[in-house]
Amino acid sequence: MPSILFLTPELPYPPHSGGRIKSWKLVEHLGAHADLGLACALKGDDEVHVADFRRQARLAELVSEPVKVPRTARTLIASYLRRIPLNVLRTRSERLARAISAMAPRYDLIFCDHYEVFQYVPRDYAGPVVLHEHNAYFLMWKRYAESGANPAMRLASHLESLRVRRYELAACRRADLVFASPNDIDSLVEAGADRAKCRVTYHLGDETTLGRPPLDYASTQPILLYVGTLTWEANVDGLLWFLETVWPEVGQRHPDARVQIAGRNPDPRLRHAAAADPRVELLGFVADLEPLFQRSRVFIAPLRFGAGIKVKVLSGMGRGLPTVTTSVGSEGLEIEHMRHAAIADTAPETIAAIDTLLTDRARWEAMAGASRALIEESYSWGPLLRDMQCELDTLLGGRR
Repeated sequence: MPSILFLTPELPYPPHSGGRIKSWKLVEHLGAHADLGLACALKGDDEVHVADFRRQARLAELVSEPVKVPRTARTLIASYLRRIPLNVLRTRSERLARAISAMAPRYDLIFCDHYEVFQYVPRDYAGPVVLHEHNAYFLMWKRYAESGANPAMRLASHLESLRVRRYELAACRRADLVFASPNDIDSLVEAGADRAKCRVTYHLGDETTLGRPPLDYASTQPILLYVGTLTWEANVDGLLWFLETVWPEVGQRHPDARVQIAGRNPDPRLRHAAAADPRVELLGFVADLEPLFQRSRVFIAPLRFGAGIKVKVLSGMGRGLPTVTTSVGSEGLEIEHMRHAAIADTAPETIAAIDTLLTDRARWEAMAGASRALIEESYSWGPLLRDMQCELDTLLGGRR
């Protein structure tokens, strides 16, 4: 059985957000097919979950180190002085680097889960190295620079996109294999990466919901549901845009409608927006989303920038809750507008789509069925993980 060292910038547990779901699925799968070692930084409240993670994961060894570097102006300046992107600095620990250097020679392959941990690959490591790009991160910064309203933030984001682009391309050049979503592969190749090294992967949702009974339109209420990480700037930006430009008109047309937003630690800007309208509810972290899905009529994912596959979109579609998103939210997915989901990039388009799904039962039921069928057929974990395993086996076989 081969041995794999899995490097990740945070504890991949509990698997509540899109990135952690993918990382946890990889840990589960690789642990069953290899002697798996894992090294990670501990951020936020990760330390609370380490013991449970050890019990759940099948690991040969686990090395972790708290890394609590805030996102501040001082930290940004420090990253410029060290000539590395901000998030690379915020994942850096000299103690963790020494531990990984000592571990690495015992493993046949190093799997870097996110570009931030590529810094931990020892320069003298002789085995194959895999880069798993959860997103083309330079593209996220670039799009944020183009959509932001604050000139200073737009400039800072533009400069960060250039720094991240250089770092990601250097990681792609060093790696023997790069996993990314189809749209991110195109962006990386356009920026200078070697397409011959790239292999397709996806971020997928909780496919266990596919086994649940279809949602019943008659049992729903005129609720617009959002589920996501409420500290992630792309999510915050999209929700603020929605609440400022879309919701006033929707709320006027449908006086009984509500917006319910599930996610821990909402950004202060979201708390302020919700406080101004009693029909906008911040629910906090919700462990069991099923009751929310059953009573909601429309799932919203109003993203204006980002990269990669959006797990929240797959989750809404997979549960059969008609979903309204944007071109950014649907990129990389084979979605047909108003068949599998509504794709709307302007406020009038978004309002029209929501209006239809709140009132047209036949259209609602058709979209609910088509979206679940698409997810079940094309976006499930089993085939995806098997394909990734085949690529790893081929890489290891070739190097041996």
